Amino acid sequence: TVKCIEDEIPFEVPEGWAWSRLVSLTAIITKGASPKWQGVDYTSSGTMFITSENVGVETLLLESPKFLSEKINKIQPRSILETHDILTNIVGASIGRTCEYTLVDSANTNQAVAIIRLIAVDMVSYVVKCLNSDYCVNLMFANQVNVARANLSLSSLANFLIPIPPLKEMYRIIAHLDCSLRHISGIQSSEDELRQLILFTKTKILDLAIRGQLVPQNPDDEPASVLLERIRTEKEELIKQGKIKRDKKKSVIFKGDDNSYYEKIGNKVNCIDEEIPFELPEGWAFIRLKIAWELISGRDLSPSEYNDKNDGIPYITGASNFRNGHISLVRWTTVPQVITRRGDLLLTCKGTIGEIAHNNFGEAHIARQIMAIRNIYSLNIDFLALCIEYSMTKIKQAAKGLIPGISREDILNLVIPIPPIKEQENICNKLKVTFSAIEHIEKSLN
Repeated sequence: TVKCIEDEIPFEVPEGWAWSRLVSLTAIITKGASPKWQGVDYTSSGTMFITSENVGVETLLLESPKFLSEKINKIQPRSILETHDILTNIVGASIGRTCEYTLVDSANTNQAVAIIRLIAVDMVSYVVKCLNSDYCVNLMFANQVNVARANLSLSSLANFLIPIPPLKEMYRIIAHLDCSLRHISGIQSSEDELRQLILFTKTKILDLAIRGQLVPQNPDDEPASVLLERIRTEKEELIKQGKIKRDKKKSVIFKGDDNSYYEKIGNKVNCIDEEIPFELPEGWAFIRLKIAWELISGRDLSPSEYNDKNDGIPYITGASNFRNGHISLVRWTTVPQVITRRGDLLLTCKGTIGEIAHNNFGEAHIARQIMAIRNIYSLNIDFLALCIEYSMTKIKQAAKGLIPGISREDILNLVIPIPPIKEQENICNKLKVTFSAIEHIEKSLN
């Protein structure tokens, strides 16, 4: 039969080119089959077993290969791969990834991978590039079956129209593309190396800042001990007024005559050298976070208690609200119970742990996935954020549970370095200028 397929032709091809169905180019177009026995055990050698995870874009990914034992003879022969076969993922989120099987030894694959064996081996590289192009990948997604796990049928794949150039031009296209892709890969590798260098640089600068090595020390600055004594006096006054309760486990960290660090809680004194991360400059001090900041734990609301109509005050539910140190507001509530205020430092504490943002928008209700750290003694909240960032590895290591979570005590008991108040400001100002320059470089990479 002959029929008009004008509506299927996606674009005009140059003079001397032609269109062909994929099936017309193939000796075999089939798919793999999973082993037909119960409790398959992968071995350290034998027949290689290729899955959709091993099929990359133009590259066979074999960092952790799987092998099958001699029971391979129970596999259907059609699922055995040969050198120069084209592999295309046809099941799941990786639909469309295509590469050539380049190994000499035969291998087995499963039903998530289509096997395309061309009649003309010298066309393999070109057809792989076609199948990885936006044109073919879009076709694959457009023709996938909407079942529980998306998949592309072999009949749809076989029916794809492939533009075919003259053979010599095909060779030139392949050579030019390979050269261009190598350049792109080199650029991408350089970008990745630069991003790693930027991350290392930011980490090192943060480390220097927390240790008091980023800005010069001023011996005329009021020492942290005077600041902490003032906080204790303010706290005693608040206790007398009945606004806060006396902490029966009040912590005082000090350095002994033997240069070790000790903590006094009530009448007990313990050496805490293992908790001290580094030596402090003159005029600095260590404290537990709970000494100078209030920690507020969130509480979840039921669906009937919040809305997306901008009615009430914002409701912050978790890490999905955090974007590069800022909060996105998408839900609101008219019945808030646990409220964060402007100036609080917000920290995700369950699920995705360690996202940080400043509250610069005002009152909001926070869910139990979030803690708010409130600055009640006029300390520098930006410096506290640096301390939290510095302690993030320790915070994440403390996470427990199937859905990882940290407790109030994990945060309240963090050991925090306290510089003189003026130096806190100088450190934060220096970091803002430095990180701004680094972020400019990061944006240029995008």
